[in-house]
Amino acid sequence: MLKRQSPGAPKHSRDPAAHGAALPMSHNDSRSFFNLSQLVLSAGQIKPSPALKHSKINYFEVEIVDVQSKKQICIVDKVPPASTVLDVKHKFHKACPQWYPSRVGLQLERNGPFLKDSISIQSLAVSSIITLYFTDLGQQVGWTTFFLTEYTGPLLIYLLFYIRLSTIYDQVESRKSFRHPVVHLACFCHCLHYIRHLLETLFVHKFSEGHTPLKNMIKGCAFYWGFTSWIAYYINHPRYTPPSFGHKQVSYAALAFLMCEAGNHFINVALAHQTNSGNRTCFPSPTYNPFTWLFLLVSCPNYTYEAGSWISFTVMTQTLPVGIFAFLMVIQMSLWAQKKHKLYLKRFYPEVRRKAAMIPIIF
Repeated sequence: MLKRQSPGAPKHSRDPAAHGAALPMSHNDSRSFFNLSQLVLSAGQIKPSPALKHSKINYFEVEIVDVQSKKQICIVDKVPPASTVLDVKHKFHKACPQWYPSRVGLQLERNGPFLKDSISIQSLAVSSIITLYFTDLGQQVGWTTFFLTEYTGPLLIYLLFYIRLSTIYDQVESRKSFRHPVVHLACFCHCLHYIRHLLETLFVHKFSEGHTPLKNMIKGCAFYWGFTSWIAYYINHPRYTPPSFGHKQVSYAALAFLMCEAGNHFINVALAHQTNSGNRTCFPSPTYNPFTWLFLLVSCPNYTYEAGSWISFTVMTQTLPVGIFAFLMVIQMSLWAQKKHKLYLKRFYPEVRRKAAMIPIIF
């Protein structure tokens, strides 16, 4: 039975849009559609930009989180956009005095690299709150302290063996035995080597304000001080035997040692002058000084001269401890030279591409 249609109802109760017919649009509907269109067009990008390059934020809040426990240590507030990571470290030190800035390592990600002190905070921000992960780098020492301690020890230790203390050698045997001239010459060359290092550390090299862990200085001192004790004990021993080829071997080796020491000094002065002048657009070029001509063959001539000094000292004294020390130093410096050579290739490719790292043809 069909239901009678009420007289007030429309004749077409079905939706005309179902058959593709156009719906009439009222004035209110058109205004709503216009507002919706304006809202969509003004929405901008869906994904946020990676950094706030033109941010209007006056201050940032830096959240310091422990890298191991992921727990919040503190929040450094009111950090201006022009601040650097070093500024954040100083503010963090005020909040937590037990961690001074040099032992604070900050990372943007847990497994990421440590941020350099010169990086601006604004370049790291994606919002007004920045999360940085904290790592305790341990007790730190300055580079000047590091090298002064490392080089002062061998100088003093060798002199203690040279004067033949009664606690080291037999006093009666030391007085009766005759000292070969090479013993005195070896003491002079050894002291000259480390005095040069100390003077260059104070007046030639320009170290950054960075720091290194204390454990690295302990390792370096153990290596240099330990080998110096072993070397000095044998060379200054009352029963020390001079080189096999006598005066000629000692003279030629001593001359080579002095030339390598002079070459090392002039190379370090040339590198320091390049750094101080700020001219880093080209690789250091040889000057009228013949000791700098080694720049034509290798990119790290200071390591070449350093290796030559210890090889010459080995030939001059003809002792096994010096030979082992020279062998280890050549290996270590070759590794340093290859690492630095790769950096030179990136910065000074045309000038360095045909040079060796430390020893021509070999390294």
